[in-house]
Amino acid sequence: MNNVIRTILVDDELPAQDELNYLLSSHADIDVVGIAGNAADAVEAIAVKQPDLVFLDIQMPGRDGFSVLRDVMAMERHPLVIFVTAFDEYAIRAFEENAVDYILKPVDTRRLADSLDRVRKRLEASETRESSEVLRRLLAGAGIKPGVTRISVEHGGRNILLSPREIVYFNYENRRVHAGTRDNLYPCACDATLDRLEERLEGFPFFRANRSQLVNLALVRTYAPWFNGKYVLTMSDRAETEITVSKARVRAFKDAMEL
Repeated sequence: MNNVIRTILVDDELPAQDELNYLLSSHADIDVVGIAGNAADAVEAIAVKQPDLVFLDIQMPGRDGFSVLRDVMAMERHPLVIFVTAFDEYAIRAFEENAVDYILKPVDTRRLADSLDRVRKRLEASETRESSEVLRRLLAGAGIKPGVTRISVEHGGRNILLSPREIVYFNYENRRVHAGTRDNLYPCACDATLDRLEERLEGFPFFRANRSQLVNLALVRTYAPWFNGKYVLTMSDRAETEITVSKARVRAFKDAMEL
């Protein structure tokens, strides 16, 4: 094995970049070959520099760390990934069940050393391919499919492609399905139906709230009991759209949200 572990750091906060870079400087075999502050720069740096290891922040403005991971999975060569996150222990249980490592902020030097030991062992055992399969399972557990999944919508006489993570909800009215984002409501391609969308979006956090609406559970802002045993959701779009969960779907909603 090459004793030098070529590493890229991805974090939108400069102090966090500097802290991690400093902590890694005490590990002689770590060579930081790139630092990125957003998803687009991260994907480009990983594709060009082909590092052995990426420290990947999850919470970034715009496209988050999961988006970066999805794009990395489409590359021919997959680096090992250590998540660096401010999520609490409860939120991170899904990661803990996988072989992909994680470090909570603020970074603890002992935890960092343990993570690097795991990386060294994997590289020595040439387990990068196995790690890519672990990443695929992690993506599935996080509601993200590897590869390209886009929803075609109409805007200004042209078709544009939206990531499912941009879509707050789908709504069926006037014989058309519309996709609601944080700022706009777009008509979907003419052959789109809620049933077909549910099939395509399997693995993403979408939930059929009622016969005519499909919601992104990751973008539900508030929920409350309503009359006749129904629930009402307030979504995280600019209009704070309210969507009713039918009585028959309330139990499934509560199960999906672990309420």
